[in-house]
Amino acid sequence: MSASNILEVRDLQVHFPITEGLLKRQVGSIAAVDGVSFHIKRGETFSLVGESGCGKSTTALSVLKMQPILAGQIVFDGQDITDHSAAQMRAVRRKMQMVYQDPFGSLNPRMKVGAIIGEPLRVHGMAGDKAQYHGRIKELMKTVGLLEDMAERYPHEFSGGQRQRICIARALALDPELIVCDEPVSALDVSIQAQVGNLLMDLQDRLGLTYLFIAHDLSVVRHISNRVAVMYLGRIVEEADRDTLFSSPKHPYTKALLAAVPEADPELEAQRSEQLIIGEIPSLRSPPTGCTFHTRCADAMPVCQRHAPERKINGETLLSCHLYS
Repeated sequence: MSASNILEVRDLQVHFPITEGLLKRQVGSIAAVDGVSFHIKRGETFSLVGESGCGKSTTALSVLKMQPILAGQIVFDGQDITDHSAAQMRAVRRKMQMVYQDPFGSLNPRMKVGAIIGEPLRVHGMAGDKAQYHGRIKELMKTVGLLEDMAERYPHEFSGGQRQRICIARALALDPELIVCDEPVSALDVSIQAQVGNLLMDLQDRLGLTYLFIAHDLSVVRHISNRVAVMYLGRIVEEADRDTLFSSPKHPYTKALLAAVPEADPELEAQRSEQLIIGEIPSLRSPPTGCTFHTRCADAMPVCQRHAPERKINGETLLSCHLYS
């Protein structure tokens, strides 16, 4: 593992069983994540993007060992955590935290905000005495832009953006190195999305954080990311630094995703050519042979139906497409 990488994921596979009958007999499986590999450098934001159901969130949960994996390897901070038990992961999770998509569903409605933010400190035995505990909570609330007297309120008394700030404060409580952000702004209004995105970037600069950012909104991804990987049916089809991916996409799926992002300038919007994706997403129960995107690709060739494309790596750029083989 390179010293500059905080996380390396190698050939990750996550399958969900398909069962039938009263006895729940397994009759097949769904390859939710099928051979995913990537690395994240310290201090950067690495984003996974794609349509709903492509395996982004499952990948994120697997990295945190919150989802059992079938095969592959996960190396965090130079340590192979692939086969770590729950007890072994307890110490590792101080350095790995998560911000969830739903800022209300992930907060206990019966707990006051101060107790929610301080819960990781108590669970991991880092609360200290009463003064230290409450001082740390106040510090965390100030860090994310919340007032100290809000600690005595309940989650339902806050707006969506404020709730997400509470979730971020809770994730920061243990001074983590890596934060997994699972669609952290998708449930918020557009104006609030920008505020929370800017907060995450500011915290990254001040605290030296590293983000694994899961999203389907490419405008948010473009704003916050250093590198971007595009997923389709459990596989990464293209990966590159942000500027390269957005200015010169190669894979037909990536081009179609970017073409779906509207332009603010109506004249530029009128000049753009359409990049349509044909048909519906195939079932993961019986994915297409060869390149899994060939059933929806306008540039598909006969070879795409027979053989899955190999991953071509050119520096920091990865591509899986027969058009460039």
